[in-house]
Amino acid sequence: MEQERFSNLILENRNKLSLSAVSDVINFDEETIILTTDLGNLTIKGSNLHITSFDTQSGELRAEGEFIALVYTNSGKKEAFFKRVFK
Repeated sequence: MEQERFSNLILENRNKLSLSAVSDVINFDEETIILTTDLGNLTIKGSNLHITSFDTQSGELRAEGEFIALVYTNSGKKEAFFKRVFK
């Protein structure tokens, strides 16, 4: 049985970010970081963004830069996308 992980997001002064329950880094550059978390995909927008650490075992991720927006989307399952398209 898989142990449930808690999901935490801590943003300090809009320039330091700590996340837990991160499964994967889908894409990143200096303006966008896209992550898969236990709560769905998370898109982070900003400038001069850098991932300073990511522990794949614990799911802990730390990033720095100027954060402008953090947006969660659905779990990212393909069927959810097709359900929305073919409504």
